[in-house]
Amino acid sequence: MDVSKFKQARERIRHRGKFLHFVDKAGWEYIRRSNCTDIVIIAAVTRDGEVVFVEQFRPPVGRYVIEFPAGLINDRPGAAHESLKAGAKRELEEETGYRARRMTLLTKGPVSAGSSANLVTLLLAEGLIKVGDGGGDASEDIVTHLVPLAEVDAWLNRQMRRGRLIEPKIYTGLYFLKSYNTSFR
Repeated sequence: MDVSKFKQARERIRHRGKFLHFVDKAGWEYIRRSNCTDIVIIAAVTRDGEVVFVEQFRPPVGRYVIEFPAGLINDRPGAAHESLKAGAKRELEEETGYRARRMTLLTKGPVSAGSSANLVTLLLAEGLIKVGDGGGDASEDIVTHLVPLAEVDAWLNRQMRRGRLIEPKIYTGLYFLKSYNTSFR
């Protein structure tokens, strides 16, 4: 691929969907989310050292998926200037019912570098306080799971045997949780 040709080329939107745009740039086809500015994933741990996972049915893969809480930033009317940390706190509370006292940026990278222009930011949520039921917004049906960090590997293996898909970004978050020096207070 001629990188200079790609960098100079203009994007052409081939299809505008409700949430995704199908884009062509210098012959390279990819998607771009059209309804947000950023995407966040939250690696959250309770004061008792339990990792917070969510489970939900994902229509594109037709299966239930185990994930970290996650969501879109600036995807709501009137939220055009929502910060990453504010959006991550909102998504965590909406999906799990937990409010975080602290959010720490861990890393940022591509969602799927070969097919999507979007980047995702992984944050650590600490100082969790249960303030609601969670479950997601009206379009979601989310179940929250709390798993002791020492038991996560075995629990994820059991979920796979149950037919659940495991979002691979979980393993990146677990790397940070296991190596991050925190008391999860």
